[in-house]
Amino acid sequence: MAFEIGDKVIYPNHGLGVIERIETKTIMGTTCGFYQLRMANETTVFVPVDNVEGVGLRRAISDAEVERLFTLLADGNIDSHQNWKGRFKDNSDRMRTGSIYDVVEVLKSLAFLARSKSLSFREKRMLDRAKFLVVSEITEVLSMSTEEVERRVDEALEKCFALKAELDARPRPAAAAKAPEVEAEPAPEEPAVAAVEPEPAPAPAVRSAAAKTARTAAKTTKVAAKAKPAAARRTAKAATTRSKASAARKTGGKATTTRRAARAS
Repeated sequence: MAFEIGDKVIYPNHGLGVIERIETKTIMGTTCGFYQLRMANETTVFVPVDNVEGVGLRRAISDAEVERLFTLLADGNIDSHQNWKGRFKDNSDRMRTGSIYDVVEVLKSLAFLARSKSLSFREKRMLDRAKFLVVSEITEVLSMSTEEVERRVDEALEKCFALKAELDARPRPAAAAKAPEVEAEPAPEEPAVAAVEPEPAPAPAVRSAAAKTARTAAKTTKVAAKAKPAAARRTAKAATTRSKASAARKTGGKATTTRRAARAS
């Protein structure tokens, strides 16, 4: 962004200044261009031409943007952090951007907080700096007195705080529509029944061994059943043979006795 002599510019966190000169300087062997600014407090600041965007140097807002600025000041939206470290970091980052709209958010946040508690020394300085930056830029754009602009800024802040209080007092629709929760009665407990654990099924190897044993026993029983009639037949046959032999011996004995008696006579 290029500027010309006489342009009104805003130097972040320092306020409004006017470009008085554009000159070239050699510093430590490096030659570059600089904008020479005369700030509102009559101090002089040199800004490198090549680092304008880095430092956030910008032109002052227009007349139309001033009305938008007052609308933002009175909209009732306030960013408030309870944690001091988080709040201070966020506000410091906003102050460094150079945007007047970010500075307005810091002004609303700290001014609202100051109504309910005492600010720390660093936050009090930040609040004063934010208000100075807003008032000084509007004063320069509208060519009004500082007192008049400060009065309008304070009125816009009061509207903002009143609107926030009204918004906070309204009941939330979601909370109002939510029906009360009714705790359900617990179901009656059923009498405890002793659990009977089923016998575990035998392992495959055990079942296989048992089945094999059963088959062997059945086979043995079958063989024994077949063997019983044969043994009985052999026993009966042997008994018959013994009876015949005994009868033969008896017959043979009688014949011998007869022959002996015949020879004796």
